[in-house]
Amino acid sequence: MAKNDQNNENNLFKDIVAHAKEYGFVYQSSEIYDGLQAVYDYGPYGAELKKNIKELWWNTMTRFHDDIVGLDSAIFMHPDTWKASGHIDSFNDPMIDNKDSKKRYRADVLIEDKAAAYEKDGDKDKAQALLDKMGQLMTDEDMEGLRNLIIEEGIKCPVSGTDNWTEVRQFNLMFSTQIGSVADDSNKIYLRPETAQGIFVNFLNVQKTARMKVPFGIAQIGKAFRNEIVARQFIFRMREFEQMEMQFFVRPGEELDWYEKWRDTRMKWHKALGIPENKLKFHIHEKLAHYANAAVDVEFEFPFGFKEIEGIHSRTDFDLKRHMEVSKKKIQYFDPEISKNYIPYVVETSVGCDRLFLMLMCNAFTEEVTGEEGNEKKRIYLKFKPALAPVKAAVLPLTKKDGLPEKAREIYKQLKSMHNVVYEEAASIGKRYTRQDLIGTPYCIAVDHQTLEDDTVTIRDRDTTSQERMSIDDAIKFINDKCSFQHIFASLD
Repeated sequence: MAKNDQNNENNLFKDIVAHAKEYGFVYQSSEIYDGLQAVYDYGPYGAELKKNIKELWWNTMTRFHDDIVGLDSAIFMHPDTWKASGHIDSFNDPMIDNKDSKKRYRADVLIEDKAAAYEKDGDKDKAQALLDKMGQLMTDEDMEGLRNLIIEEGIKCPVSGTDNWTEVRQFNLMFSTQIGSVADDSNKIYLRPETAQGIFVNFLNVQKTARMKVPFGIAQIGKAFRNEIVARQFIFRMREFEQMEMQFFVRPGEELDWYEKWRDTRMKWHKALGIPENKLKFHIHEKLAHYANAAVDVEFEFPFGFKEIEGIHSRTDFDLKRHMEVSKKKIQYFDPEISKNYIPYVVETSVGCDRLFLMLMCNAFTEEVTGEEGNEKKRIYLKFKPALAPVKAAVLPLTKKDGLPEKAREIYKQLKSMHNVVYEEAASIGKRYTRQDLIGTPYCIAVDHQTLEDDTVTIRDRDTTSQERMSIDDAIKFINDKCSFQHIFASLD
């Protein structure tokens, strides 16, 4: 990749991060104390956008599909949960330090970034060969081989510019804490590193109480925690994050068919959010996790390259079988159609809510230059799908007098019960339009003197800046229709 192109992409990402903070989407956590690395807070508009993402995902899973129900399991779980799942023994990342900069990196991420650079330059075969070699070294747990591969590829520390690397070491990512009122009596427990195990240990509870028949799924949204030593790229990799996972339980032998179905279904969902097809791709795992017999990532092209936003995995019967072994409790399903007991196999879809948030921010961030040469004007706006936008509409009286504010507030109150809308009367109408563009509000409703005469208003479209006059009743119907999830659901049918 040309250096200028790389600089442009880095600058674009910096602009997006700065925009997110300046306009109330994401703040550095504990900023008045100089912040806490890799931990972030969501501001007023960020909280709304994140809520919309979760609501859309939840409705898609539990309303759109009759065979999926929901769950909300606890963050704290019995420590044997993580023994059964393999997290205590094998939930590690390979870390490497640069002796000159004293900075620590994930060895696999350094190599993946190098492969991404090869792919950017058009050498997909070289990129894939590098990933294949890394995958084999990871499978063999060959830490020395990983270090040698980094040196052979000429991978240098971004800070020091040297390849003066330490050996590669495995680092467990789970946060631990104590439970119990007396220190001597307390027990070590963990903050969950994933939400999936809460679903697995509740499999029989959900199946029996919700009267579900295999195949069926259990969906959950919840916080997870990983002690990421190398946390970077804003909210892409954080220590506290939110997962949206669905575990789909199927008959043994049918898992790969369901895996392919969910792989395609989830890709279709991302496109329905307004993500262009050329910004999405599948990345098939060469190195499979210990529990999987097939795995693929959905990747989005961020300004810093294609990165995972969702994983679809065929987890076999590993999880339920391991929990049955460790708990000594029978975890089986009796299938009345074939009169047989078995441990179901599982197909998982796991998407990071925070990564989806960042994907939507990057995709929505739009810079347009208008006007003739020498008299150009730059316009920045966030091009969210209306149903996902933090604010659906702004009601703007043309002036602060002549009864316009009172009329505008009547319209605002009618919309407020259905959507997150704002009322604003400060500054010129043009400046107010600009403010709404910067937070991604799809429609602005202008109330002027004609409104008082014939009950009509002007609706301005964020993307085209075109304006259309219609009755107040039609304007309310228009907002209700355009900002509904139904438009997204229609593209999934």
